[in-house]
Amino acid sequence: MSVDSNERQRHLPAGRKAQLAAYVAETGQVTVGELAERFGVSIDTVRRDLDQLAAEGSLVRTYGGAVSLSTVSRTDRAVDQRLSVQEQEKEKIAAMAAALIQDGSTIMINGGTTILALARSLGQHRDLTVATNNLLVPGALPTETVRDIYIFGGAVRALTLATIGPVSFRSNTGAELDISCDLALIGVGAVSAEAGYTTSNLAEAAMMQEMISRAARVAILADSSKFGRRLFAQVSELAAADYLITDTAPPPDLRDALEANGVELITPAKALPPRQG
Repeated sequence: MSVDSNERQRHLPAGRKAQLAAYVAETGQVTVGELAERFGVSIDTVRRDLDQLAAEGSLVRTYGGAVSLSTVSRTDRAVDQRLSVQEQEKEKIAAMAAALIQDGSTIMINGGTTILALARSLGQHRDLTVATNNLLVPGALPTETVRDIYIFGGAVRALTLATIGPVSFRSNTGAELDISCDLALIGVGAVSAEAGYTTSNLAEAAMMQEMISRAARVAILADSSKFGRRLFAQVSELAAADYLITDTAPPPDLRDALEANGVELITPAKALPPRQG
């Protein structure tokens, strides 16, 4: 009885890794369990294969799986492409972040599709003042939610539909006004125990740093595909945030680092109760 050549190759390490890399590239995002079942090997074998492929630059290793380079490493790709990536996870994160926001408060929020999901989830809130560099936020916020919306000026990044510039406003006489907020909700591109919160664009990182510096409390929003990664520019060290809001528990090293730095981890299993009123 003959055996299909693809089946024979699947059980050879080099051939299996090549097929695994091709499958991740085609699918975009996979879990270790999914790959183990598909290729008929153990979880540990898949993890070793993924670690080696990540070291070779063939894919991006994430907690619990992997993503293709075209899906995650292109953090500057257009907003309409990013809206469908980790969509359910972003909705969960948005709902948990909304529970931190009190009626009548002032919030600062940055660019990104996780933040856009947050804006859309604020329909039960009232009398909010919102300051942002995200050009999609004003149209996404329910009209009954906000008292005032302010957009920070600067150059517009067409790919992200966000402004890049100083976190400031000026009076009619040209004097800079002193501004602050009750809560800054910042979406980041990567989170790691060593590098803290990072993003791909230097000017964007500087703007996010300034938002954090003007906030009484800071919540970082990041789905689990961003764990254990470092991008070009550091936004801040872990301790700069009061909360990390994410869709699942991070790996042990990151979880321990967050605890050591006084960052409260908020996940669906540990979510805040729904806001009252």
